[in-house]
Amino acid sequence: MAAHSSAISLRSIALSFGGVQALRQIDLDIAKGEIRSIIGPNGAGKSSLINVISGLYRADEGFITLGDTRVRHIRPEQQARLGIARTFQNLAIFGGLSARENIELGHTYRRRSGFLEHMFWSSRASVEAIAVRQHVDEILSLLDLHDVAEHPAANLPYGLQKRVELARALAAEPTLLLLDEPMAGMTATEKAQMAGFVRAIHERHRTTIVLIEHDIGIVMNLSDRVAVLDYGRKIADGTPAEVRNDQAVIDAYLGVAHTGETER
Repeated sequence: MAAHSSAISLRSIALSFGGVQALRQIDLDIAKGEIRSIIGPNGAGKSSLINVISGLYRADEGFITLGDTRVRHIRPEQQARLGIARTFQNLAIFGGLSARENIELGHTYRRRSGFLEHMFWSSRASVEAIAVRQHVDEILSLLDLHDVAEHPAANLPYGLQKRVELARALAAEPTLLLLDEPMAGMTATEKAQMAGFVRAIHERHRTTIVLIEHDIGIVMNLSDRVAVLDYGRKIADGTPAEVRNDQAVIDAYLGVAHTGETER
């Protein structure tokens, strides 16, 4: 594991939708600088847990600790200030904007100059704009997107669109990066490339990464630790080797969806 101190801890997290219990008393510790994967069948509660961490959902019970701060709920607008950024299962990019413009949006909450400063191109706005462009150029290089930087995002192949979404999240300079199925719908080649980019981000920035992914081979190769959910409960938690050999995981999770359930 890359580090031992916690980036974020969850305690007794419970969440329900109507009469359906999506999460049941989840405890989870995510260490600084690690790649922490969450796996389980469709409907197991993986995305619900990510949504609680990012503030999209408010847990019914439990609390979250970030550093020395304990909260019941993280508001979405607090994400950037707390160093949290994320991607989504379904693409959430602006098709009419170029790849570069989409990535620049990741800097929105980090800008210090105001609207009038940008309108009249103050010295602070000018310096900030140069710094943003340089940072975006670095991200374009890291994720091999320079050749399509000025292309409308809507015209890019699906795999590149997913990469643009990852780049936008990275532009926020997060200390905690939440990746909700970043390889969903990709070919085997695209998955391998994306896994390489995730590893490069981790190695270059020591970013703490929480990954949801169905490709168990990729999960086991990338992760420092893996938590397994089943019907909203955490049934296993450990190193890839420990999880791979856990009988509860073998019994509950072989990539088979729970009948009649969809992922939340």
